[in-house]
Amino acid sequence: MDFAFSAEEIAFVKEVQQFLDDNYSPEVMDVTRENMAQICDTPARRAFMKKLAAKGWLGLTWPEEYGGANADGVYEYLLNELLSSVGAPQIGKGVGIIGKTLMRHGSEKLKREFLPQIINADIEFAVGYSEPNAGSDAAAMRLKAERDGDGWVLNGQKMFTTSAHFADWYWVGARTSPDAPKHNGITLFLIRMDDPGLTIHPMPTMGKERTNMVFFDNVRVSDDYRVGELNKGFQYISEALDLERFTMFTFSPIKNRLQLLIEYVKTATRNGKSLKDDPIIRQRIANTAVEGEVARLLGLNFVSAAIAGGKPPTSEASCYKLYATELSQRIADATMDLAGPGSQLCLGNKTAPLRGRAESTYTYTVIDTIGGGSSEVQKNIIARRKLGLPKNF
Repeated sequence: MDFAFSAEEIAFVKEVQQFLDDNYSPEVMDVTRENMAQICDTPARRAFMKKLAAKGWLGLTWPEEYGGANADGVYEYLLNELLSSVGAPQIGKGVGIIGKTLMRHGSEKLKREFLPQIINADIEFAVGYSEPNAGSDAAAMRLKAERDGDGWVLNGQKMFTTSAHFADWYWVGARTSPDAPKHNGITLFLIRMDDPGLTIHPMPTMGKERTNMVFFDNVRVSDDYRVGELNKGFQYISEALDLERFTMFTFSPIKNRLQLLIEYVKTATRNGKSLKDDPIIRQRIANTAVEGEVARLLGLNFVSAAIAGGKPPTSEASCYKLYATELSQRIADATMDLAGPGSQLCLGNKTAPLRGRAESTYTYTVIDTIGGGSSEVQKNIIARRKLGLPKNF
């Protein structure tokens, strides 16, 4: 397998790098938000996405009939990696999860209404799968959608909807056939976030970011805003999660955290001795660097498999997501261990080792192993779909 980039791909990387240099803004780019830097939650960040749209970069892999460039997925991969390397918002939910699902399964009405807004960066989405009793197991969702004339009435609750407090539309799964097996009977809907029946309550996270609880009280939605076939929502959600597991957990922040740790070890001392001369520390850093290269190649393997197969490959997405996010935690553990007691000082403390990034990384990386399906869910997917083990093995 050839992981070398072509001359055209290298030229694209240089173009994006120049764009990021020309449009640098601390209001938009913040690597200390770790993986949460990808969300478009402020006016400045939304304006930045409009600039990306003007370059034609939001629809790189979309078909030309929808305004895209019909390019290989490697260009979208390179763009997201470069954006995440500087802590800028990324192309994620709208372009990937919602846009690509609508292309495959949405009605002509939904395509006409939403695809132009997505590719022009005019709209932001929240994704509602998780519930109090349906976290990583999306098939267990119980939010009720009952038929009412030419529409549906939704009642219930969603949890961990990160973008609910700033998004324009809610991409939400609901149970439309309560007596069907749990993987059946789920349907996807698009709902305006300003619907009077929606109540949003903030949930602060240990990573100092905000997610939300969302309550549905007789929320009415027209059947025109049902996505795809009735009761086929879990199939669409599964396809979308393969995209999320890869595009929303980029490698560049992992690489940056590892490099920050390496630079610290090169210069730090303890008890008058240089850390870089300690054989145990050298061994740990070397092992972690090798693991970083494994994560990078797993990401490229996903891109290669997606290009060859034409759709997101499930087991490759789970292999990458599981390995990369757990590596993030191992790097965070190593950083806390090697930086010593001072590593517990918070970001912004001038006396903290690594400028406080140790504490910040340690708390943020916990979120990564849960979002998009927990590590346990990824292991089950790999066991069933890659190794062929029985479901209840």
